[in-house]
Amino acid sequence: MNTFGQRVLDFNSRLEYKGKLPKGINLMNPFKNNKRILDITKKFYNKFYNDNNERFLILGINPGRFGAGVTGLPFTDTKRLNNECGIEFIDFVSHEPSSVFVYEVIKAYGGVEKFYSKFYITSLCPLGFTIKKETGREVNYNYYDSRELTDAVYDFIVDSTKKQIKIGVSREVCYCFGTGKNAKFLTELNEKEKFFSKIVPLEHPRFIVQYRLKKMKQYVDKYLDLLNNN
Repeated sequence: MNTFGQRVLDFNSRLEYKGKLPKGINLMNPFKNNKRILDITKKFYNKFYNDNNERFLILGINPGRFGAGVTGLPFTDTKRLNNECGIEFIDFVSHEPSSVFVYEVIKAYGGVEKFYSKFYITSLCPLGFTIKKETGREVNYNYYDSRELTDAVYDFIVDSTKKQIKIGVSREVCYCFGTGKNAKFLTELNEKEKFFSKIVPLEHPRFIVQYRLKKMKQYVDKYLDLLNNN
């Protein structure tokens, strides 16, 4: 059956960047030859997206090493996968700060089944990037962190966005995680490509957890107000 979830899985399985990246920047494709992630995502999308209902799109930046880089699911670490989604995973435990806030929003919205029946979370750039610091430690690198990388992946982002729209999302409104560079890029891209009628920026979950933790309830309420206003 060609469901919304199956179309997501097909999209992820075909993800491939064929361009040339700037020196020192490495590509991260969590879906390539990773049986663990393929198994997790299959269970998740077959559980929550086993239909053909239209969803509203929520776009993050690009996969990170401890979020989608581990589970294949944006803003869902293994703790939330087990405890909130009811999908057992015992190989190891991952904790991703952004996931904490996102699942507070999901619980306040009415739980995972209600939330995922209306929203589809993914990334504007569906593949991630890393760079090694002088210490040798590998860290996340965003598509907008350098003009060279942005230019290199621009066409890939445009093509990926077109394909993700075809999965079955509403073109009336698109929500954007990040009110800064991600929102600026998406807004300018949307003005050119006319993907959506409206872009609604939301403060990035990582920013809230890292810098506005004491005001988390206020941000949850703000999210709910904007997510329900469509």
